[in-house]
Amino acid sequence: MSLSDPHELALVDLSPLPRIGFKGRGTCDAMQARGLLFDPEPNRVFPQDNGDLCLVLGLSEVLILSGLHGDDGRFAAWEDAFRLEDEERTYPLPRRDSHAWLAVTGRRAPDLFAKLCAVDLRLAKFPNHRIAQTSVARLNAIVARCDRGGTPVFHLLADTASSLYLSACLLDAAREFGGEVAGFDSLEALQ
Repeated sequence: MSLSDPHELALVDLSPLPRIGFKGRGTCDAMQARGLLFDPEPNRVFPQDNGDLCLVLGLSEVLILSGLHGDDGRFAAWEDAFRLEDEERTYPLPRRDSHAWLAVTGRRAPDLFAKLCAVDLRLAKFPNHRIAQTSVARLNAIVARCDRGGTPVFHLLADTASSLYLSACLLDAAREFGGEVAGFDSLEALQ
């Protein structure tokens, strides 16, 4: 299998990396108290200084994606420390168990999504740090754009049980535009 240029079009499986969600009326306050920096504005991505991405899906739901080097146990500590009696009005959602995580990189990524998604993800129409909660390849999905070093990067999260199907659909579409699978290192190189 050949690896492709992440500046043009590449698929990277980030599923081994940690991710966690929190949901409930007090979620934004609880996450800001844990040191996350973001505005409570739905469908926005807020990059953190440590490389994590904070996705604000709604006024009562956030999803945190680990940086490329993992989370140093913070996510597990957040989940383990959760106590209903703290009355934070939020609860953890172990997204690592429920959501596969893929990255689609490169200037041709919108071409790939045009084949699989009804939402217009062209770069001029779907700005950096935005989120679309939509359908990709007929699966409910979260698409979050967070460019790296000037290269478009779309983080795609969908049901883990359908990850093989989704990966096959993405790879089939990517190959039409010269894209292939790439490793973590290609994503890291986009600085």
